[in-house]
Amino acid sequence: MRYTAPVGTLYVIGTPIGNLEDLTLRASRILSAVPLVAAEDTRVTRRLLAHLDARPRLLSCHEHNWKRQLPRLLDALAEGDVALTTDAGSPAVSDPGADLVAAVAEAGHSVVSIPGVSAVTATLSVAGFPADRFVFLGFLPRRRSERTAALLEAAQSEQTIVLFEAPHRLRTALADITDALGDPPIAVCRELTKLHEEVWRGTASAALDHFTEPRGEFTIVIGPVTLAEPERSASEDELLEMARQALMERRAAGTRGRDAVAEVVATTGLPRRAVYALWVETGRSG
Repeated sequence: MRYTAPVGTLYVIGTPIGNLEDLTLRASRILSAVPLVAAEDTRVTRRLLAHLDARPRLLSCHEHNWKRQLPRLLDALAEGDVALTTDAGSPAVSDPGADLVAAVAEAGHSVVSIPGVSAVTATLSVAGFPADRFVFLGFLPRRRSERTAALLEAAQSEQTIVLFEAPHRLRTALADITDALGDPPIAVCRELTKLHEEVWRGTASAALDHFTEPRGEFTIVIGPVTLAEPERSASEDELLEMARQALMERRAAGTRGRDAVAEVVATTGLPRRAVYALWVETGRSG
């Protein structure tokens, strides 16, 4: 039997994060030329295609249905090229697409990146923090203990940290950043490249006061922090144990975390960061 090589190429298209004028000429050309576009949300991609006056067929392909759509996508690639888009930015970068790209490549098709706007680099360029090395966390976990663990682990690198957050979780994230990292300097970028773009700079606690009713999409940049562990004496170890017991009692009584930590800091004189770490630890063991 003669082997026939796959025909089509999957173009992974970077799309604008807001302003449609940011779409590259190369991306415009390919989106106008391919017969099929696999889109995370066909409604969003249809608006982009209308801007280009392009009329390829659209195939809904997102994290919940990509396995079901894969045979149709491979059939289309056997006939010609296909473009892959997400709602904003690059597919597979904190967005669906990585598994799909891997499956297409495994099937023998060429996968080509058509780079475009990145919310990460766009934010870093205006944040004012070192960007030669940084840690990207994407969206923080939903559980508070896991969010804190992720922040503390990233901060150990002493590099700039970048993360995404939805408006309904922004204040929770800012509170966790303040508690876990000791109120570090941050930049909060809202609706980048859009009409109501905002770049706010200050401390995490000040950001909590500023963003009282968050709206839009947010990218947060945290400046490098140093999590120095002070040397402990015997008396400090005793204080830590006292703090642990006090926190467990307050947790059992239903006291809110911020209130419990503040009360124990006031009574023991221990650093807020150390007491907050104990609060998280007692929550895991409880």
